[in-house]
Amino acid sequence: MINWLKTYKSRIKVYTVLVLLDACSVALSFLASMWVKFDFTPANIQQTYVDEFFRTVWIWVPFYVVVFALMRLYNNVLSFASVDILLRVFASYAVISATMMVAYHLNFINLAPSYYIITIVINFILTATIHFACRVLKDFRRMVKRMHSDSDERVMIIGAGAGGRTLIREIARTEKLNSKAVCIIDDDPAKVGCLLDGIPVVGGRDYIVEAVDKYNVDKIIYAIPSSSAEERKKVLEICSTTKCSVEILPGIYQMVSGQYVLGKRRKVKIQDLLERDAIKVNLDEIYNYISGKVVMVTGGGGSIGSELCRQIAMSAPKKLIIFEIYENNAYDIQMELVKKYPYLDLEVLIGSVRNTARLDYVLSKYKPDIIFHAAAHKHVPLMEESPNEAIKNNVFGTYKLAQAAVKYGVKKFVLISTDKAVNPTNIMGASKRLCEMIVQMMNREAPDTDFVAVRFGNVLGSNGSVVPLFEKQIEQGGPVTVTHPEITRFFMTIPEAVSLVLQAGYYAKGGEIYVLDMGEPVKIADMARKLIRLMGYQPDVDIMIEYTGLRPGEKLYEELLMDEEGLQETENKLIHIGKPIEMDDELFKEHLKRLEVAYKEETTDMKQIVAEIVPTYKITEN
Repeated sequence: MINWLKTYKSRIKVYTVLVLLDACSVALSFLASMWVKFDFTPANIQQTYVDEFFRTVWIWVPFYVVVFALMRLYNNVLSFASVDILLRVFASYAVISATMMVAYHLNFINLAPSYYIITIVINFILTATIHFACRVLKDFRRMVKRMHSDSDERVMIIGAGAGGRTLIREIARTEKLNSKAVCIIDDDPAKVGCLLDGIPVVGGRDYIVEAVDKYNVDKIIYAIPSSSAEERKKVLEICSTTKCSVEILPGIYQMVSGQYVLGKRRKVKIQDLLERDAIKVNLDEIYNYISGKVVMVTGGGGSIGSELCRQIAMSAPKKLIIFEIYENNAYDIQMELVKKYPYLDLEVLIGSVRNTARLDYVLSKYKPDIIFHAAAHKHVPLMEESPNEAIKNNVFGTYKLAQAAVKYGVKKFVLISTDKAVNPTNIMGASKRLCEMIVQMMNREAPDTDFVAVRFGNVLGSNGSVVPLFEKQIEQGGPVTVTHPEITRFFMTIPEAVSLVLQAGYYAKGGEIYVLDMGEPVKIADMARKLIRLMGYQPDVDIMIEYTGLRPGEKLYEELLMDEEGLQETENKLIHIGKPIEMDDELFKEHLKRLEVAYKEETTDMKQIVAEIVPTYKITEN
């Protein structure tokens, strides 16, 4: 209340000053009009005009102010006066002119029409000056300051469209940015040589490197939010060959949704250089099958799990249950969702998928319709050192949760899997392959529950992923560590991965393994070099790349589909289905019993036992 009163008091002061200035300008314009009409000689002014001035000025002054108020001239932020205010001034004087014409024809005023025309012209100039003065003075002061400043960061803008123009104005108006736009790049030949808000368009993308040297550019900002991923990648590839840091202006959706704030352009991330456009899913389908349902997410505080919770919350579930063993992660996503979705029926529970009693309690109490199972150990080298934990958590956590899902009538069960489950060379991948086998077995045994798995590659920005590690190493001055110069991986963003999971849940009929068409695999060494350049350094000069050798269980390339699975398309052309693999369910159950005894006894032969159950698993040594 106190802050509101202070703000209200401040506004009243501004309004009072503007009204007084406008009132004085109206009176002054009538006097100035007499001076102009009588050849700038006060002695020639007729007494009739003086009498008329004193008779009507007390009417015209409040009338003008009321018209200005109705046209909302007093509701604008003066330091950002724009064409909108000018249009409001024009509209105000259209009303005033029409009123004067009516008053003249009704003989309320009886002086020469030229006198009132001159009055309106003078008053229009005065009004526009008053309402633009703050903006003009602020821009002039900033321009003088920038002209005498050599410390500002020199910026090249790519794109002479609406995004580029918005950015130029943002840079010009925001002193805290300490930036100065010096040139623009645009591929349209018709724009080359032109000025955009005073900044020259110097050439197309082929001129980027030369322009960086010519204009001493420190930073490049890509300002074409509507461009395709392919076009953006081509331009950013050129930018990455310079020593400039690179940022990207996001799309209008991100600005409107609050994901982006002017003055806080995001740095170019490696996903901007992926060899494909962003994955698109049918949001209506996802909404229709999530809306009104009780949805449970295990591992809901992790990278994938938390994004699942965010996207599920947008689809109006009847209740969202977050099941997480790590309370700090659970608390973080809880606070985020409570703030963003205050009407969401949210339940955050701490527990482990390995605890059968806890699962029974939770599922019997809340009766979820859909379960997204994201809880898992995923770190490849660490699991190589603790294979029993990988089996205990990943395999038996999935098995116990799947059994509880059948017991308590869950309709859909979606397992988060990985490309490392294909021809695995590490125990983590083998454990996820066993999880896929459990899902397919359970689907055959429980026709009332649709069990499916979703398999995708590496997720950019997830906890423990390579990009945050590279960024941290670059910020520390290097070296950037890559295990092997030829190692490749498939990549996708966290929102893409989660959208795929949700879409797969809609498609699910039971037993499928959903696979994403992720384009071409990316060389990790190339990714590291691009990221170094985009952060303003030269690879192998400013920041060294160091090859450390493949880690235990790591292979040079990942596969998304096993040869024997086959492939089917879905309605989404980028999502495919691997057919269920034939297996002996009873024999597999015996294998699971053997695995359970082995991990409880802390066997030293877990990898060998798993290799007997998963024929495609090839044990690798360090």
